Amino acid sequence: MPFSDETVARLRADAAEIIGRYPRARSALLPLLHLVQSEEGYVSDDGIKFCAQMLDCTETEVVGVASFYTMYKRSPAAEYQVGVCTNTLCAIMGGDQIYAELASHLGADAHGDGHHTIMTDDGKVGLDRVECNAACDYAPVIMVNWEFFDNMTPDSARQLVDDLRAGTKVTPTRGPGRLCTWKEASRILAGFGDGQAGDGPSAGPASLVGLQIAKENGWSAPPPQASAGGSGGSSPRASTAPEPTGNSGAKK
Repeated sequence: MPFSDETVARLRADAAEIIGRYPRARSALLPLLHLVQSEEGYVSDDGIKFCAQMLDCTETEVVGVASFYTMYKRSPAAEYQVGVCTNTLCAIMGGDQIYAELASHLGADAHGDGHHTIMTDDGKVGLDRVECNAACDYAPVIMVNWEFFDNMTPDSARQLVDDLRAGTKVTPTRGPGRLCTWKEASRILAGFGDGQAGDGPSAGPASLVGLQIAKENGWSAPPPQASAGGSGGSSPRASTAPEPTGNSGAKK
């Protein structure tokens, strides 16, 4: 349904703040899409029009961006979007099985095109396949509204979605103590924090194993090698490059 005048006024104020963060207004398109998604839970036609008007571009240009990135939904999303990583490492560690069993548990056919979104009738839980959650050291990984749930199994995944549907408190493995809704997550991605950014560990034990081994063995990175001109950061091969040939480079 069309945005009310009150909604438009509120969105315009937020959009102006977002656009003001960038040297060029068009650079604000991605967070603006998150902003309108936070309003309805997806990027509606009205959201597309709003972004185009705020950035003085065509609706086609906005649609092109919104349809390219899977983080933007073009139809209503669930309150909790459950993303199962089925990229290489998570898949071989059980991600494919988790996705298939969750799809069946939620009453859907797991043998569609592999990219469809499954949603429960109550609108509480949506299920997606996602490409690499960037947490391979905790595979298989699930994200709920972009918060991590690590080292999952089919049983723990089923319990997770059951708790989400029942309204039972669910806490991410790493990160804040409160799981936000899909709309709240979209507003955070638009650039409006919820005060939880500093909660939870910045890196878990599995991510720090390499550092621990290095400390135990007294290993350290080699110092940067200076270039012939004395400035650091250049390729170590620079000082051993062959002399130029030809008259212009001949030695005297």
